[in-house]
Amino acid sequence: MTEFSPESLSTIGPKEFSQLVKSTPDSKLSEIMASDARGKILDEVFNRMPTLFRAEKAGDTQAVIHWIITGPNGVSDTYETVIENGACTVTNQPVRDPKLAMTMDAVTFLKVVAGDGNPMMLFMTGKIKAKGDLSLAANIAKLFDIPKG
Repeated sequence: MTEFSPESLSTIGPKEFSQLVKSTPDSKLSEIMASDARGKILDEVFNRMPTLFRAEKAGDTQAVIHWIITGPNGVSDTYETVIENGACTVTNQPVRDPKLAMTMDAVTFLKVVAGDGNPMMLFMTGKIKAKGDLSLAANIAKLFDIPKG
């Protein structure tokens, strides 16, 4: 199995990414996401988001979503996903007011985008905090082609 690193992420597809997250212990994911590789890994994941966007499921959805990924020493990274006119764009320089802001730690984020955690359960247990349009939060996974199982 591939080692979890920014280099390996750039060479694997979504299904392999999902398997990699699921096969890597939480302690190892936490260690990696507390290292200098964190920014590269988050960039890699967010840069893929537009390619996994399912415009046919979005319909006329217009939304700005802020993903606040908490880190060590109270530092967090915020990425902005904009869904409008049947397209999805992402930036790590948020400038628009969000319709939804979700805050979670890096390991929880990796599990959600890898399809290795039920977002509703993670919200109910407090691992994901959401502010704003909660119906959008409940349906966000349907807007992206997230590997299953």
